[in-house]
Amino acid sequence: MATATATATVSVAAAAASRIIRGRGLSLGVCSRLGINMVRNRSFIIKTATPFSPRHHRFSCFCTIANVNVNAEEPTSVSAGTTTTSTVSESESNKDGGSIRDAANMLDVRVGRIIKAWRHEEADTLYVEEVDVGEAEPRIICSGLVKYIPLDHLQDRKVVVLANLKPRNMRGVKSSGMLMAASDASHENVELLEPPEGSIPGERIWFGAEDDQQNQPDPATPNQVQKKKIWESVQPHLKTDDSCVAMLGEHLMRTSAGVVGCRSLKNANIS
Repeated sequence: MATATATATVSVAAAAASRIIRGRGLSLGVCSRLGINMVRNRSFIIKTATPFSPRHHRFSCFCTIANVNVNAEEPTSVSAGTTTTSTVSESESNKDGGSIRDAANMLDVRVGRIIKAWRHEEADTLYVEEVDVGEAEPRIICSGLVKYIPLDHLQDRKVVVLANLKPRNMRGVKSSGMLMAASDASHENVELLEPPEGSIPGERIWFGAEDDQQNQPDPATPNQVQKKKIWESVQPHLKTDDSCVAMLGEHLMRTSAGVVGCRSLKNANIS
């Protein structure tokens, strides 16, 4: 009776191994119950016939059997859970990165030049700036920068403007856009983002490689930006790197003249 049971177990294990060889996969629980881990001792090497899709990795967990003499550059772990977790994380990261970049491409981020700036008459913390963003008339933008940047440092300065936000009434002044800035974690230090030298007011800024400039879609309308919360979804992914360069995830923030950055704040939030 024991011999018959052992024979049946081996047959089932062999059939299970055959299923794995054909690329159909078998759950770790079944592998364990059938004792398939016993065949890890150089009995054979199992490779799937075709790669599993990310969807399969997300919803299934497959056992992996490897020869102990496998080359160092090949995966050697027999923990399918670890491998699957890594694959899912990488896949989801790429997916999220793509969707965030698509959302960022709907923002109308432009090079601007502050023509003049002055203190808001009704708000001690606000400046009012007249900014050239390449339109027929300059825009009026209010910024809460009084605590961080001296007024004379704003005059005739190149800046980065988020231009497709809905206008807001800021203590009696209609503000049409936002100056983008980097800030440290405590928000005690704030620096305006600076386009590279040679950037032209009105030029649209993009995220990615140099040739991605040609692939920009038309920006969303201010109503779409507000309704779909585009800025709210993109902003948490905007940072400066160790070189104070503005980044969207791994994508550089660019004009045709080069990359956008700030003067000294590293690994800072951008808003």
